Parts: sequence; structure tokens; C-alpha cells
Amino acid sequence: MKYVIAWEDRENTSEELLARGLQVFSKWSPAEGANFLQFVGRVDARGGFAVVETDDVALIARDMAIFTAFFDMSVYPVLDVQETARIGGEAIKFRNGAS
Repeated sequence: MKYVIAWEDRENTSEELLARGLQVFSKWSPAEGANFLQFVGRVDARGGFAVVETDDVALIARDMAIFTAFFDMSVYPVLDVQETARIGGEAIKFRNGAS
């Protein structure tokens, strides 16, 4: 399963807290079994996103727990757009046949 993790700096984050977060990040590595496919940062420098693939969502919870002191985070289960388009097409077909 794929997940998108979004994070934003906590409100009123200090320079010291940001520096500490970077220090912790430099020592961190993903849990074995959590494949971080992509990390991207927001252009406004207020956070970023990661795309992660894993069969065990608890691994994401483990990795995110490390950073909760520094960021507000959200995790979204996602599908590839080809899959959502296929599912959407099937739903339309079903609705059109439901009389």
C-alpha cells in the first residue's frame, strides 16, 4: 500500500527546534519494510511530503513518532491515479446500470 505523508512546521517553531529537528533527521533512517519512494519539500519552506510504500502501516507510525516534536503530520493512504481512474469508471458504469 502507498501512503503520502505531509508535514508542516509547528506554529511558532523556534530556530533551535528547527535545528534539533534537522539533527534528528540526519541520524534517522526509515524502518526496514517502509520504502520511502520520494521526499519533496514545499517551495515556501514550511514543510514537505513523502511517498511511502509498505505492507505495515505501523512502520510509518514508528517513523513519524520520532518527528512529532518538530512537525504537524498527516498520513494519507493513496492509490496510483490509473487505479483510481479504473475504480471511478467502474463506479460510473454501476450507477448507470442501477435503475
